[in-house]
Amino acid sequence: MVTQEQRKRQLAREKFLRQQQRRTASRRKARARNAVIASVLGVIVVGSLALYTTGVLKDDDKTKAGAETTPSPSPSTVKDPCEKPAEGAVKTQTWKKEPAVTIDKSAKYSMKLATTCGDIDIALKASAAPHTVNSFSFLAGKGYFDHTKCHRLTTNGIFVLQCGDPTGTGSGGPGYTIPDENLKDASLKANVYPAGTVAMANTSQPNSGGSQFFLVFEDSQLPPSYTPFGTVSETGMAVLKKIAAAGENTGAGDGAPNATVVIDKATVTKS
Repeated sequence: MVTQEQRKRQLAREKFLRQQQRRTASRRKARARNAVIASVLGVIVVGSLALYTTGVLKDDDKTKAGAETTPSPSPSTVKDPCEKPAEGAVKTQTWKKEPAVTIDKSAKYSMKLATTCGDIDIALKASAAPHTVNSFSFLAGKGYFDHTKCHRLTTNGIFVLQCGDPTGTGSGGPGYTIPDENLKDASLKANVYPAGTVAMANTSQPNSGGSQFFLVFEDSQLPPSYTPFGTVSETGMAVLKKIAAAGENTGAGDGAPNATVVIDKATVTKS
């Protein structure tokens, strides 16, 4: 017998697949437009937060699906738990191809996201996801993530915070893509990305990851299509929980965080 929770997850996965198809088609059309049209549509994209995906639901067919939703606090009733961002501007540089892999695959690497809400420390999986870790080391070294907003929080069905887009729209990237890696990681059991997982966002197409990534603050059921490349520390999880508790700005479980989550500085170090 199918339980209510199983049915809810099934509906979520079905909507996830529909959403991926819509976003992929939309992204392809956007590339074909000239710069003037693209700049106008960029305003629309900011509102929709729907071009680049981590597999998070954009629950725009909720009434038909009958899915349950956990209400999110509205921005007007939530006190921002985060500090003001550090002074500085977002860099918008891009590159034509993936940087050469120069990291030591046998060494240990970690990434520190110094955010306005607190530090999030991440142990990186260099040996299992060398292209991904190498890319993050390269981008962090260029200051690519500095002063960028974590633009998306999902609290309905899937529980993630999405970051890594300098444009803050969900459609930005470094200009190159990296291959999928580590999709058979031992932590991914029964298509569940456990709390603490850090994984790559993509466009639903193979090997389409760029710079966007998501941090899982509660176990989330997703197909194993998103490179898991790190694990958040215990103190980092406390920061994620604080951000999640403030909710998102639509009240429907998928939108911009009510908390002002800005990465003041991202650093990747070898130990």
